[in-house]
Amino acid sequence: MSKIHKPHLSIVIPVYNEEKRVNNLIQIISYFKKQRYSWEVIVVNDGSTDKTIRKLKLLKNKASLFPNGNKLRFKILSYYPNTGKGFAIKTGMLSATGKHRLFLDIDLSTPIDEVDKFLPFLKKFDIVIGSRKMKSSEVIVRQSLLREFLGKTFTYISQKILQMNVSDFTCGFKCFNDKAAEVIFAKQKIHRWGFDPEILYIGKSKKHSIKEVPVRWKNDPGTKVKFPRDIINSLIELVLIRLNSLRGLYR
Repeated sequence: MSKIHKPHLSIVIPVYNEEKRVNNLIQIISYFKKQRYSWEVIVVNDGSTDKTIRKLKLLKNKASLFPNGNKLRFKILSYYPNTGKGFAIKTGMLSATGKHRLFLDIDLSTPIDEVDKFLPFLKKFDIVIGSRKMKSSEVIVRQSLLREFLGKTFTYISQKILQMNVSDFTCGFKCFNDKAAEVIFAKQKIHRWGFDPEILYIGKSKKHSIKEVPVRWKNDPGTKVKFPRDIINSLIELVLIRLNSLRGLYR
């Protein structure tokens, strides 16, 4: 029996009511079509109620996007109702087949070519994550002062509660090797905004090596994060992560 070919990189993109931004898939896939390594793109529709799924299907079947008539090559996973970004990413990462599995946001707040910075570290580290807060990071469009303050506060509290020296828990640009992804996302319990620190905490508890890489990033005014509601819920979920750990749910 021949071995099943594994793509070098899987790209997982969660979407919820993103009818205005799904066309960014053209830019994303155009980038990967130029690379020498094999890849797959998985778009996870997290219970959208607008025209997101319709537009995804139209994009997938449209053959006139490239000069040679090739269609956009990506998979669509879709379910209802909306369950949360964390659940969407968990679904995509466990469905992926790549040796390395990257998730990113459809708004491209971190430009797609920043994945180039990850490539040298993929063989050396189990988890490679983007950071907006390192000295070499480049923030092109900043958040409001209030959001920056709340973000720094969340990072500080996350570091203390989870006992992790990570500069940026919530940057939506993270890559895992296949073994780490299959362990971590199978044990993930949090389905909404608190999932970022949870998956890194599980990774740390399983002795997976983590590398932070500075990236370019721009704030998107159309973000789905609602202040202060979502940051309060995320703080509650930080405590839940420790409780889950004490209860042995990550073993």
